[in-house]
Amino acid sequence: MLTKGDEYPLHQTSEPVAFAGTDRNFYDRYFFNGYSADGSLFFAAAMGFYPQLGIVDASFSVIVDGVQHILHASRRSGGERLDLAVGPIAIHIDAPLERLALTIAANDGLLAGELLFTGRHFPILEPRFVRRNGTRLFMDYTRMTQNGRWSGWLSVDGQRIDLDAGWTGTRDRSWGIRPVGAAESQPPPQGNFSQFFWLWTPCNFAGRSLFFHSNDDGEGSPWNRRAVIVGDGGVERHFDGATFAATWESGTRRLARLDVDLGARSTLALVPSGPVFAMSGLGYTHPVWGHGFDHGADPVVAHDALTEEERSWANPLAMHIQALVTAELADGDAMHRGTGVLEQLFVGPHAPTGLTGLMDPAR
Repeated sequence: MLTKGDEYPLHQTSEPVAFAGTDRNFYDRYFFNGYSADGSLFFAAAMGFYPQLGIVDASFSVIVDGVQHILHASRRSGGERLDLAVGPIAIHIDAPLERLALTIAANDGLLAGELLFTGRHFPILEPRFVRRNGTRLFMDYTRMTQNGRWSGWLSVDGQRIDLDAGWTGTRDRSWGIRPVGAAESQPPPQGNFSQFFWLWTPCNFAGRSLFFHSNDDGEGSPWNRRAVIVGDGGVERHFDGATFAATWESGTRRLARLDVDLGARSTLALVPSGPVFAMSGLGYTHPVWGHGFDHGADPVVAHDALTEEERSWANPLAMHIQALVTAELADGDAMHRGTGVLEQLFVGPHAPTGLTGLMDPAR
């Protein structure tokens, strides 16, 4: 099967681009978030391709006045991987690795918009994520991440919001293998993973960006960790020995504060200061709109909303979140203040921070 992608020098094997290896869990995904300078408004979007499942889906979600408004869309792909539109949601690549546009056409829901993302620096390449469950491959993927500035507009129920010069955010591209689509009919004999500890903290400062993430096992040993400061001119500074300390909200698995010691006289302090965004609004862990689920051949669109109360720790749809944070970066003798997000998903134990059981609250 030949597709538009075959016109481009993208081939990774001797097969046409439509054939993405042999693993049914292969995916190729776009992610975006953005927030106003005062932290009062937050949006995020995603689009995922699942070539072996023949599905492409997308979501757009924005928090206004405490309510997270959600738009989901899905269709079958027919093997085509360069048609970057699903229902009313579309991505336009104006300049690869520099500038992308995200549009949400008027539809029968509340959301619409025309949003332009301009990168502040060349994307950073995160270390390859490889994780096995016994002999079975659970994850094997790569992600590139880029901070940037937003312009354009969005509207919620006819209320227009213009994205002025103070709007910043992050976008990423990831591709490879991780669980997508329907659950496996025959999981590994030892069962599926019951431990996953994930932190991801892209932050925007004047003249620079900071990225820290960590995937830890139950003993607290990182199996994937990265800390890097990137100047707007593109110069990267990497920190190999970064460590962190967590302060929990009582009775939850949500962070009240994260302190990161980057090394080389550099530290980072993150404190939640704005809306909590439920990642289920982009399909993550959603029981109906999970990534790669088949909703039929024609584009299917759905609308939903989550109030602030519904995004509390008690709701399974809000276990995986991004929290808007104020960020303080002490870099040598200089102090930088900015804004970012603290993405968090904690399942199972994590000895250094005191987490026990499957979902027991932190003490």
